[in-house]
Amino acid sequence: MKVPFLNLKKINEKHKDELCKAFNQVLESGWYIMGERLKAFEQEFSSYCGVKHTIGVANGLDALILIIRAYKELGILREGDEIVVPANTYIASILSISENGLRPVLVEPDPQTFNLDSKKITKVITNKTKAILLVHLYGQMCEMEAIKKIADDYGLLLIEDCAQSQGAVWSGTRSGNWGNAAGFSFYPGKNLGALGDAGAITTNDDRLSEVVRALRNYGSEIKYYNMYKGVNSRLDELQAALLLVKLKHLDAENAIRRSIASKYISDIIHPNITLPTVIQEEAHVWHLFVVQVENRDKFQRHLSELGVQTVIHYPIAPHKQKAYKEFNHLEFPITQKIHNTVISLPVDITMSDEDINYIIDACNSYNETI
Repeated sequence: MKVPFLNLKKINEKHKDELCKAFNQVLESGWYIMGERLKAFEQEFSSYCGVKHTIGVANGLDALILIIRAYKELGILREGDEIVVPANTYIASILSISENGLRPVLVEPDPQTFNLDSKKITKVITNKTKAILLVHLYGQMCEMEAIKKIADDYGLLLIEDCAQSQGAVWSGTRSGNWGNAAGFSFYPGKNLGALGDAGAITTNDDRLSEVVRALRNYGSEIKYYNMYKGVNSRLDELQAALLLVKLKHLDAENAIRRSIASKYISDIIHPNITLPTVIQEEAHVWHLFVVQVENRDKFQRHLSELGVQTVIHYPIAPHKQKAYKEFNHLEFPITQKIHNTVISLPVDITMSDEDINYIIDACNSYNETI
């Protein structure tokens, strides 16, 4: 039996008729950049997240970069300022800070949830700290009240990295509507995935929205009149149209993910497999189902031999990457253990009950001593 980690073709085939119709509408419109589909998606996503503004951009990394860049243009952030960020995030979160000439200050995560540990944030705040960039890792939202209180108490910007948390809800409020601004990725494998690269920024700040809209379009609010040294980072009409289709199905598909995760948590009983911790059910949309196994390579080989494909998110911590050699001397033991032991099981929404049970049996049959 073969169980792929993620069958994107099969996932998108569920919506093939709607996607083809949307594609043809864009094709026949003759308008492919900054048109009505983009406006429609921005409005629908704003309504979905409960925010005033959505600004479609080219990808998730650009979303984070442009948020920080816009705050620089507004004079709120300056080069050399510090931004607190989890040490165990995907490197994109940290790249968005250094790309803008600011300093990332890495903080260890909570070892249970893998998210930013609010109790450790205040220990690294200095007079140069200007923002917290939190990451809703693997699809589970951070403990938002505690982190938002810290940001408010210290007068810090709160930026959400929602690349993996589309549709998650913490205490009645969706991800993307807790901070001053949020960045989303719609990379094809995300819960809300485009059929190419795509991203968005959400915010309730009118002025920030205006600046980001200009920055994404060569720094121009009016064509050929450039207020800023901007970039070309626009969500195109085709991806916006396809995302409009898939947004309608996001909550239902997240429910399927929760069902798969619930089955894993109840039925994977191997003593050497550490399962995820869930704080609030609606706050986790299970972009990834990540377990910890001490002898990860052996466990992965075991599953591979049984036909179960897994992925390691992510094998090397950002502060140990060559790209950040200035941080290579730092030691973050919780982060390093996470990166050395985590492995992701399939949570493909097209898996059958037979597939899910097969994965569970494969996990429970792991023999660490052989």
